[in-house]
Amino acid sequence: MPAILLVILSSAVFAAGYRIYGRFLNRRLDIDPHRSTPAHTRRDGVDYVPARSPVLLGHHFASIAGAGPILGPIYAAVFGWLPVFIWIVIGSLFFGGVHDFASIVASIRHGGRSIGEVIEEYIGRSGKQLFLIFAWFMLILVVAVFCKAVAGTFTAEPSSAGSSFLFIVLAVLFGLSLYRLNLRLGLATALGVVLLFGCVILGLRFPITLSYNTWMAVLFGYIFVASVTPVWILLQPRDFLNSFLLYAVLLGSVAGIFITNPVVAFPALGSFHSSLGPMFPILFVTVACGAISGFHSMVSSGTTSKQLDNENDARPVGYGGMLIEGVLAVVALITATVLLQGDYAQKLTVHGGGPIGIFASGVGGFIATLGIPSRAAVTFAALAISAFALTSLDTATRLGRFIVQEFFDGFSGWPSRLLSKNRFIPTLLTIGAAAGLALTGTGDTLWPLFGSANQLLAAIVLLAITVWLARLKKKTAFTRIPMVFMFLVTLAALASLIVGNLKARNWTLFSMGIILMSTALVLVVQALRSLRFSSSADS
Repeated sequence: MPAILLVILSSAVFAAGYRIYGRFLNRRLDIDPHRSTPAHTRRDGVDYVPARSPVLLGHHFASIAGAGPILGPIYAAVFGWLPVFIWIVIGSLFFGGVHDFASIVASIRHGGRSIGEVIEEYIGRSGKQLFLIFAWFMLILVVAVFCKAVAGTFTAEPSSAGSSFLFIVLAVLFGLSLYRLNLRLGLATALGVVLLFGCVILGLRFPITLSYNTWMAVLFGYIFVASVTPVWILLQPRDFLNSFLLYAVLLGSVAGIFITNPVVAFPALGSFHSSLGPMFPILFVTVACGAISGFHSMVSSGTTSKQLDNENDARPVGYGGMLIEGVLAVVALITATVLLQGDYAQKLTVHGGGPIGIFASGVGGFIATLGIPSRAAVTFAALAISAFALTSLDTATRLGRFIVQEFFDGFSGWPSRLLSKNRFIPTLLTIGAAAGLALTGTGDTLWPLFGSANQLLAAIVLLAITVWLARLKKKTAFTRIPMVFMFLVTLAALASLIVGNLKARNWTLFSMGIILMSTALVLVVQALRSLRFSSSADS
């Protein structure tokens, strides 16, 4: 089957879905362009600052589109390309897009507060504390999985390592030029994009060759520094420049696919049972960010909602951003399916470059058809995805620190005061837990557990949004149906992983699964109790 048909079909369905189902969601969420957003009512020049829709989309997309939509489809390709493709399309339209869009709206209707604080209002303080515990464990899984993925890529592609660290330096200089030298955004952006491609060229000339374990240590040190550094120095400027990287990769990949018109070499349906587990329910938690991601709700309610200029912007930013990520997931799937099965299995290992290495070599080959040298194209693709994975790494570490501080805020005693006020100790706690996980499991054993936790977090967020809408006497089927499905899938997947890790005597991953499932179940019980006392209009 020509791979180009997957791109055309998914893009057409996403475009139609954005127009038709997006309008339906606008009505269900009562979007009103005349209602003031927290970016205006609570404007402080620091966190609450209105941003134009294209700029905010760049920030939001850069924050949510880490390595997740690439790793998941490539790992899941073992089940065959057809079920993965179907779940990416349906999941993005009716699950992930709804989750992200509704998370932004729920946050702006509550003054730009986080989902955890929304849960506290409708489910109670203990519900919020349970949510924070669950979210923290999910975030340390993010850090562990993405560190292993980036270390594998840097080991296999030393040029991408050199380019990535040059890009970090460029991002710092970009931030300084904006906030200290007051350079105009347009001029700074033009210079930044030009220098961005210069980083690729310099990376080719000056690769950084280190062992896999050394890269793991370097990455853990980097995310500690990056996550305690003020956001204007690195996080904000890098997110902005990152969006140009990924847009270029997407456009180059799609153009290259049209030119080369590769044929899908994988079977449409693979084995029901694989090294990851059974297709149901593991497929739905392996694809993860390419269809729906609980991590997105933390971004949507953590930073995006505080910058939304107009309620009308919530659809292109939240719903549209998820659909663009769906396209990226389809491209990632194509890079795996155009390879022969033997090449895929070998390249999936750390020494083969892992999933990011598969994506970089595949996309690099597509981009090379545009006249760009093959080596430069592969390095550029690896730089783009590694940069996004690094963004996810220190963003997740920063959010993990926020969660520890928020959890202990309000408790008495000097240990609680220290953990709630000091940013260094909660950061070390988050990184230390992630390092322990990274040393415990391989990428393909950690990823299903991360996917289960991530998807279960999305189900919990959809549950909280459903409770909120029910209190407002709104129809809830568009959030309730995805929520029920995700709970069934993720709890089944977690149970399967718990049993598998018990048999393998992997006590760390076994314990992690037990903690995630127990906190989620208790939180669900509390939410259902709250929901029972509210009446909702049935659709």
